[in-house]
Amino acid sequence: MLKSPFILAIAGGGSTYTPGIVKSLMVRLSDFPLAEIRLYDIDEARQNTIAPVVEKVIRDHSQSIRFTVTTCPETAFSGAHFVFAQMRVGQYKMREQDEKIPLRHGVVGQETCGPGGLAYGLRTILPMVELIDLVERYADPKAWIVNYSNPAAIVAEGIRRLRPRARVLNICDMPVAAMRNMGAILGVDRHKLDVDYFGLNHFGWFTQVRVDGEDKLPELRRHVAKFGLLTEDAAQTDPQHADPSWVKTWRNIKPIMDCFPEYLPNPYLQYYLMPNQIVEHQNPDYTRANEVMDGREKKLFAAAVEYQQTGILPDAFHVGVHGEFIVEVARSLAFDLRQRHLVIVENQGAIANLPDDAMVEVPAYITANGPEPVRMGNVPLFHQTLLMQQLASEQLLVEATLEGSYEKALQAFTLNRTVPTMEHAQAILDEMIVANQDYWPQLQHAWQNGEATR
Repeated sequence: MLKSPFILAIAGGGSTYTPGIVKSLMVRLSDFPLAEIRLYDIDEARQNTIAPVVEKVIRDHSQSIRFTVTTCPETAFSGAHFVFAQMRVGQYKMREQDEKIPLRHGVVGQETCGPGGLAYGLRTILPMVELIDLVERYADPKAWIVNYSNPAAIVAEGIRRLRPRARVLNICDMPVAAMRNMGAILGVDRHKLDVDYFGLNHFGWFTQVRVDGEDKLPELRRHVAKFGLLTEDAAQTDPQHADPSWVKTWRNIKPIMDCFPEYLPNPYLQYYLMPNQIVEHQNPDYTRANEVMDGREKKLFAAAVEYQQTGILPDAFHVGVHGEFIVEVARSLAFDLRQRHLVIVENQGAIANLPDDAMVEVPAYITANGPEPVRMGNVPLFHQTLLMQQLASEQLLVEATLEGSYEKALQAFTLNRTVPTMEHAQAILDEMIVANQDYWPQLQHAWQNGEATR
């Protein structure tokens, strides 16, 4: 087991989420002692803008923690005990393309779901493997990478295939955000909730939500039927996600449960189960990427400039479940706490009627040796079939990445439930190939005019 105080590296140090994560670390220093925090990013200018804000957060709580800002992987990872990975390959300019290209073809434009998520995955798998190799080269042999990089399901599948023995725990805060909303509705802190959940990342369902041993899902069903997964006053549920697009996302759990009331869905299932309604309400000229760039990004970078000029740091970032969750998971890994969290693991029977090699999202006890998944048993045929189709799309996308196969990429796009026809899939894929020429591996045709080309 690792010994504290720990050396922590944050890969993707220039992210606007970094200050919130570091603030979450600072308020838990007594539980998760740190000797050093290192920011690592290949975008030096962006990281250098964020770094003074991060250092201010650290110094408000500790004068002894060393703080390092670097673009050198050896400096970042040498002797590190933990690496928090939050990679965004192509940054927001490519997220904008992920969202806008599908919308031009009448298909959902979203960063992790649908063609946008597949495009993002093609950009991220190989850089993530490069990061793993750097960490294994320089870090403590028992170091853990806690990975937030999206699209988490595809990244996890790529890691499983290419680096199966890597000490990587893939996590996502979306189920935890849903639990925060459930807690607000039920009038309890989310930590009081004990949930059962099965699925793939951004594609799953809560089957029980217990408080002190009593299943509260019936109460949540009645509430969702009126308000969606929000308190009656939405602003009281989630200050970070109180903008209109997020309110709509949480409200859309209602129509899904109106049709399929047995389980409470991950909110991102809206993109797969009601894509036409989603497209109708999306602006093809101003997507979520634009909202983030004009909102959270602009606000934090303006605050960073103001802090450098005046020494006063405005209230420009939110500390919420995103930062809290990664710290909770790291603590359980560090101290063998066996806390139960929803994480992404190799199935190996956790969902009995899915393949053992599927990367699934289920409850697991987090130990110093990694996650011990809870067995969810068989899932109903409807859910199993949806999961198998999504799993096939994601696995084919990984195969396309590793083999440089145009045909497998096209199959992955065609199988995705957000894409209505193979013609849509081909048109979107071909346009995305051009947009991602600086990021994707080259995709080769195996067939041309009925003849094998390789």
